[in-house]
Amino acid sequence: MTDSNQVFNLFPDFIKNYIYRHRWEELREIQIAAAETILQTDHNLLLTSSTASGKTEAAFFPILSDLYRNPSSSVGVLYIAPLKALINDQFERIQELLDESGIPVTHWHGDVAKSHKQKLLEHPKGILQITPESLESLLMRKHNEIPALFGDLRYIILDEIHILSGSDRGNQMICQINRIDRIIHKSPRRIGLSATVGNPEQAALWLSAGSPRETDVPSIPPKKLHWKLGMEHFFIQQPGTEADEVPLEAESEENAEKPLPIDAGYEYMYDCVKNVKSLVFSNSREETEYLTATFRQIASRRGDPDIFLIHHGNLSAALREEAEQKMKDPDIRAVTCATVTMELGIDIGRLERVLQSEAPTSVSSFLQRLGRSGRRGEPPEMMMVFREEDEVPNTPLPDLIPWELIRGIAIVQLYVESRFIEPPSEKELPFSLLFHQTLSILASCGELTPAVLCERVLTLPPFRKVTKEDYRELIVDMIQNEFLEWTPEKTLIIGLKGEKIISSFRFFAVFKDTTDYTVRCGSDEIGTISNPLPVGDRFALAGRVWEVEELDIRHKLIYVKSVKGKMEVSWPGDYGEIHTRILERMWQVLKEDTVYPYLKPNARIRLEKARHVARNSGMTERMLIHLGGYTWCLFPWLGTRSFRTLRKVIKTQAQTLGITNLEFQGCEYMTFRMENGDEHAFAHRLMQVASQGIDTRMLVSPTESPVFEKFDPYIPGDLLRKAYARDRLRPDEAERRIQELFNQR
Repeated sequence: MTDSNQVFNLFPDFIKNYIYRHRWEELREIQIAAAETILQTDHNLLLTSSTASGKTEAAFFPILSDLYRNPSSSVGVLYIAPLKALINDQFERIQELLDESGIPVTHWHGDVAKSHKQKLLEHPKGILQITPESLESLLMRKHNEIPALFGDLRYIILDEIHILSGSDRGNQMICQINRIDRIIHKSPRRIGLSATVGNPEQAALWLSAGSPRETDVPSIPPKKLHWKLGMEHFFIQQPGTEADEVPLEAESEENAEKPLPIDAGYEYMYDCVKNVKSLVFSNSREETEYLTATFRQIASRRGDPDIFLIHHGNLSAALREEAEQKMKDPDIRAVTCATVTMELGIDIGRLERVLQSEAPTSVSSFLQRLGRSGRRGEPPEMMMVFREEDEVPNTPLPDLIPWELIRGIAIVQLYVESRFIEPPSEKELPFSLLFHQTLSILASCGELTPAVLCERVLTLPPFRKVTKEDYRELIVDMIQNEFLEWTPEKTLIIGLKGEKIISSFRFFAVFKDTTDYTVRCGSDEIGTISNPLPVGDRFALAGRVWEVEELDIRHKLIYVKSVKGKMEVSWPGDYGEIHTRILERMWQVLKEDTVYPYLKPNARIRLEKARHVARNSGMTERMLIHLGGYTWCLFPWLGTRSFRTLRKVIKTQAQTLGITNLEFQGCEYMTFRMENGDEHAFAHRLMQVASQGIDTRMLVSPTESPVFEKFDPYIPGDLLRKAYARDRLRPDEAERRIQELFNQR
């Protein structure tokens, strides 16, 4: 590898001055490796290293060196990021880097003024930072301007690819990049950035799909782990318990003077972030809203200042940007409660601590969140806090296990022991995206013959496993339902229903959204909620409670006033999949006697109790446990897709085995009634199915309508069921687990 000084000397003076100003004594390994690939080859590049390791600078130092010495006659760099906040943040970081270069940067998304966008269209040059949705709009509505805009495009940077690869949104980006390649008749180099990629080689294949270039993946040795990590557990206290004075509950103007109870878990979380610049992560917007309101309520009780901010996708741009700016200000010790919107690479300066409510759902998410702290040379610091309902005398066995705590331990141990990170997933039959891209391409071109449309769409990399027969079935259905229509010349154009869909700005996004109502208090925009409420009703948003004063259904506006109190709020959402390795490690956590050094006293006691229950019940030795009477519980220790597959296999054999009332909780366990009570017959029957190979197509009922993605409601049922069987079920792990179950008889 080239040494730091040699690479440093390849950079122009404005980059050297940037390095001097930041008092860097030497370049990091990833920055040296990136410069070698970008300046000495014509390859694509995937950069994977820990958060705050300098990936952004690693990519931009050599790219800007090239643009500075050989200016592009159009936009030279296309930077695509999944979040507006990330674009806004990187814009500021890059702006400092470019002060002396003369290379302009334009960011383009829904919150950017049209005048800035028009200026770029009139004089395309420099760097364009954009979201996938805005890029889709460009390809559809500014199709004729793409050659001038990107004619001399040199580099395409995809940031945070760990949350994109394998998803419809990530595959949408791959489609967009390949469509640009075709229009400009060249293939710009692709640069992928991520802190957490479980299988870099697989991610590199996704990044380079459709590209004629090789992709380099520099191997950067992992650094020795140096974390400040803690986990603590609390039972949720009910009103009237003696463990604390009182639990925290909703407050209204009528009872504001009454002393209200305080929950020990919330108090502990509050104390963790008091006077500490912190991010508080939750796994849902609901929990984020509730935590923010709770912290503000505790601060009010104690007479502390309200330093609590909130950040999630349903808030207005102004509120999100306020949180980002206050977190960046070194003189403000703010605490921001956030969802995944703050998980990604927004630079918020020196963050002192991360607080995680419950366990993340993946190792990748844990590392991303942990990595938000510990910048500027300090070790990352995270406290996980778990709150759980206390058991009652008749609590069933599965509910005696603190699943969130066990998952948190398993996630940490997987990375500490083997550096495991979930590999990228892959969709073989993304019919929702296929519907979307069919409309998008036809809208941009005006009209196409069926043969040309098929060639343009099915040759895009995400659709390489879609057959022409399946695409023909989709096209025929789209014609019958007026999404497409024939012209007299036997070409296809957008139909009446198709025009209605693409005319909305919501079409550009391939992820699910809702018909949100904008909430306003006076002249301030607060955010959005999914459903309108009657005048006089109250709801929570932005960590506060609002009362509806006026409702404008036609314009989807809700006018509110602020009131005291705290309420829960709910949004529809998908909380993601859990990998089988996590469930297997959870089983091991219950089996082993290891005392994990990061467990605080309550968490240590709770784990000991859970292990005692697991051993006494036989959970550590067997997967199928008799709960008494006709009731059985199966702990298969499988991830989301494999668990779903096994559950469907059992349902197909339910009549034969006399199984009824099959219920399940996440992917931790499933319970059912089995009247014959024969566990040997149960295992033997499943083994017969597994030994012949599980045919996932047979697990999907002809009447089933598995709608998951945004445009699935428009897809023929047969295609939906085929995609479900291929992409939502995983037979190999289910078959192996059935074999293990059979061996345990």
